[in-house]
Amino acid sequence: MSPRYRVCLMHPMDPRGDKVGGIETHVRLILSRHPPDFHVLMVGLDEIGDCRVGAVRKLNVGGRDIDFLPVARIEADRVNVASRTIGGSTTFRYALGLFRHVPAIARALAGAAASAELQRYEFALPAKLLGLPTIQMIHNAAGRDDKMDSLLKRYWFVQRGNEWLALHAAQRILGVNDGIVQRIARSWPKLAARCEVMTVSVDTGRFAPTRFDCADGVFRLCFAGRLDEFKDPPLMFSVLSGLQARLGGRLEFHYVGASDPHRTPGFSQIEPITIRHGALAPDAVAVVMRSCHAGILTSFYEGMPCYLLEMLASGRPLAAIRLPQFDPLIIDGVSGKLVERSTPPAACASRLVDGFADLWAAIQAGRVDPARIAALVEPYAIETQMQRLFARHRELQNAASRKPARSPPFAPTHGARRPQSVE
Repeated sequence: MSPRYRVCLMHPMDPRGDKVGGIETHVRLILSRHPPDFHVLMVGLDEIGDCRVGAVRKLNVGGRDIDFLPVARIEADRVNVASRTIGGSTTFRYALGLFRHVPAIARALAGAAASAELQRYEFALPAKLLGLPTIQMIHNAAGRDDKMDSLLKRYWFVQRGNEWLALHAAQRILGVNDGIVQRIARSWPKLAARCEVMTVSVDTGRFAPTRFDCADGVFRLCFAGRLDEFKDPPLMFSVLSGLQARLGGRLEFHYVGASDPHRTPGFSQIEPITIRHGALAPDAVAVVMRSCHAGILTSFYEGMPCYLLEMLASGRPLAAIRLPQFDPLIIDGVSGKLVERSTPPAACASRLVDGFADLWAAIQAGRVDPARIAALVEPYAIETQMQRLFARHRELQNAASRKPARSPPFAPTHGARRPQSVE
């Protein structure tokens, strides 16, 4: 099928790189599983150093051909590290590159209708300058007083301004859980009609249920993602330390991600039982999850973690600090255990240790069914979610084509010559 529609996907990552996180997983699924009537222009970063910044390069991602236009060169070892200064921030450097190369993006989009797909508030203004109808996805529900990266905490007013601009500029607003959508409706009632709940997706072909292997009597727990402050690594490590003592040392913790756990107090106690896999490609992540028995989540807040959906799709239960969006997915006696956050943290950790001990006993006794767990995430399967997402892009582009033409400063012009691809 010849692509009729185009999506301009703006996000600070290299589709060939190893940046990890739920948003990055979502972006890679868009690149590799977009419908055949769409073509994607990925405006991203060059982590490898083999691209010309501001020039289009053809890539094949998961069997889909895309155009890749890097707007900044940032080394791979910096992409996964949270910066403590604005100048060193990947997001800030990418945003500067976006503004610098708006004309190049316009040329790459010339001659065909397009809409923008944004995962971060900071990139709304470039999309506006390009005159693109926009879908704004919101992946987390952090408030001003919540735990977060210190840079965001310090410049909260900038984040709030970016949020206002992005939401008012977007034609569609997709929140990954109901709480996000409700907050927007309360804060800006006029935007409520633009909002809907649409979570991230899970590739249920790649992440599929398998039987547990309990032969050696070692309980294996997995966590995949960045160890950001809002994930509450100190509580996570405290739980693992307590569970290690409860199980007489017969515990392994498998960490998939690029963060350095040594930055968190308490890691030294569980370092001997920790296997650090580093950042992995999705197929390798699936292998690690299948080799483990359960997952752990101790976050202060979340959107809808890809890690959670992938663990459940793999047929693996989780014990976690309760958040409302987890209720339909982590069900006591079926797919894990939810514990309310409380003070002091030691009491909370103790209840999670109890939950994991009970879960391990149930797994060993054959009372936990991987197929039943995996069935819980069928509504989040990529086939369902991508169909909904790209239906919204079709609606935006069809509606835009029926309106009188307008000419924003850098809007794509039909018939303009596109730049030569860089191979």
